[in-house]
Amino acid sequence: MVTSYLTVARNGTAEIEVKRSRFLCTVARVTEEADARAVVERLRKEHWDARHHCSAFVLGPAGAVQRSSDDGEPAGTAGAPMLEVLRGREVSDVVAVVTRWFGGVLLGAGGLVRAYGDAVRACLDEVGTLRRSLLAEHELVVSHADAGRLESELRARGVTVLDVAYADRVTLRLGVPADEGVPADGAVSGDRASGGSGGLAALVAELTAGDAVPVQVGNRWTDL
Repeated sequence: MVTSYLTVARNGTAEIEVKRSRFLCTVARVTEEADARAVVERLRKEHWDARHHCSAFVLGPAGAVQRSSDDGEPAGTAGAPMLEVLRGREVSDVVAVVTRWFGGVLLGAGGLVRAYGDAVRACLDEVGTLRRSLLAEHELVVSHADAGRLESELRARGVTVLDVAYADRVTLRLGVPADEGVPADGAVSGDRASGGSGGLAALVAELTAGDAVPVQVGNRWTDL
């Protein structure tokens, strides 16, 4: 099971020029194929005066959905090299669209492959990447008097605090990596709660003298 993957840190654009042709790459974070295609259509309407709107996208934690389009460029000279850049950078849940304004000089197949690939590389360099991880999500209910101290201690030990809700008591939503196994002795390693749920339970027991127990309520993908 895939428990982490890279995606783009933000949406953005980058432009390069090759022999007077302009190549504007737009990168956007998406999770559904319909959303990826909607980005392409939006840019087609926005840049109606451009000759080509070539695209590539990769979706899913394992990159299971991969599509590309040359949009009128010679076959294999635009969408395929764009997709290859996305694969090479190992990013998913992302669509890249390169809008081209023809500059009057033919670039040839090799020139087009380089230009479309370089445009996507430039845009990925501009927006950066982040890692999404599958976390086991736990609820921890504590008193108001203990909540602040516990939140601080848990963060210091490497536990992700997803949310804090205040009512009669305070509910902390905590996340630990879903791919970490439970150590045989339930020990806490170093300064972080290792060992998934078992490590978290041991840490909470240590910090609360056994008065509180985290309860797993599900899993969620989280940007880290």
